[in-house]
Amino acid sequence: MTTTTDVIDPATGAVFTSVPSLDLAATDAAVERAAKAFPAWRAVAPGDRARLLRRFAALVDQHVDELAELEVRNAGHTIGNARWEAGNVRDVLDYYAGAPERLTGRQIPVPGGIDVTFHEPLGVVGIIVPWNFPMPIAGWGFAPALAAGNTVVLKPAELTPLTAIRLGELAVEAGIPRDVFQVLPGPGRVVGQRFVTHPAVRKICFTGSTGVGKSIMAGAADQVKRVTLELGGKSANIVFADADLERAAASAPASVFDNAGQDCCARSRLLVQESVYDKFLGLLEPAVKGFRVEDPALATAEMGPLISAGHRASVASYVEGSDVAFTGRAPEGDGWWFPPTVLLARSADDRHWREEVFGPVLSVLPFRDEEDAVRLANDTEYGLSGSLWTRDLGRALRVSRAVETGALSVNSHSSVRYWTPFGGMKQSGLGRELGPDALLSFTDVKNVFMAMGDQ
Repeated sequence: MTTTTDVIDPATGAVFTSVPSLDLAATDAAVERAAKAFPAWRAVAPGDRARLLRRFAALVDQHVDELAELEVRNAGHTIGNARWEAGNVRDVLDYYAGAPERLTGRQIPVPGGIDVTFHEPLGVVGIIVPWNFPMPIAGWGFAPALAAGNTVVLKPAELTPLTAIRLGELAVEAGIPRDVFQVLPGPGRVVGQRFVTHPAVRKICFTGSTGVGKSIMAGAADQVKRVTLELGGKSANIVFADADLERAAASAPASVFDNAGQDCCARSRLLVQESVYDKFLGLLEPAVKGFRVEDPALATAEMGPLISAGHRASVASYVEGSDVAFTGRAPEGDGWWFPPTVLLARSADDRHWREEVFGPVLSVLPFRDEEDAVRLANDTEYGLSGSLWTRDLGRALRVSRAVETGALSVNSHSSVRYWTPFGGMKQSGLGRELGPDALLSFTDVKNVFMAMGDQ
């Protein structure tokens, strides 16, 4: 039995469409179809698989505007961000389209024969996508999985299923067999949980909260099922006194308020060296107040609404009773809007400093010296991303090595490029997505020894 789920525009709070919501039987049937499709898909010649992925990428490119408009309506992303996100799916497909013909093993010297290795696809890969970046995170999973010869079942978030469903249609239009890449909308407790328990699903890629990630990892252990987990974050933005303060202050709002702060990489902890603390706050205030929060369909929008009423209430709970330094502006009326907000942390024990708010809230704390900055930056269970600002090359290298995080930027806020690795340390995740090595995590290494002559 398949029911439907309403889809809501977070900018207005109004329902504008509905999508199917799969039950357990429909999920099982889809996984079984994917398992049956696997032998034929893995047998597709590498060059032919590459051509299909390039064709898929070309179709995504032709539909960038359509996909972006869906994401503006469904997720409240600004139109500029949404176009980038659709383009990222295209680029990731193009990047991994080059992989099938380069998925090479090794010849290892051994006595008495020849030893070679092969990268064998795993089988069915289950991908569970969050609501905060529905398009790119889907692509980071399905593109390398398909390139390596796996079949894919993908569960979009219940709140934001539309672009995933459309990408599934474009894949079929590109010539990828229907059962090789299936999009399965439905509740996590049904569809996502069945990925964990179904024996035919041999790997799960999950992006979401650390709590849910832990439960998926624990469930996957029962079948020794592989996992890639990209979980929570509470990333630090460290500003030293010798930095270009004007540049650091101008760029800080986008590093945390982009996508309304609904980003695991958000630099939501701002550490400023105490000798320039007051000066930096003075530079930061106009940048925050000038951050444009408006209808996400407008080309001028820098931030849209939060995803839901419940999430807005959660974000607001971190601000209530806290020391508010200053705020920006947000529209009033319908929709789940929240202004960019800067809070002053009284200590590293403040709730808004320690917990992942996942909204447009920035916590600020001064530090004394390099050692203190590293200590405060590492004083968290998370380790996903971060930035540091300094003109001292030696300090940049020392702090980069000392901060416990998977992706760090110096004098910038860049975290994600599709051709470089991305992933977290500590409770921010397990494994790496993107870059040249992500493909290998969708394979098993098989070793074959061939004897030569009598043994």
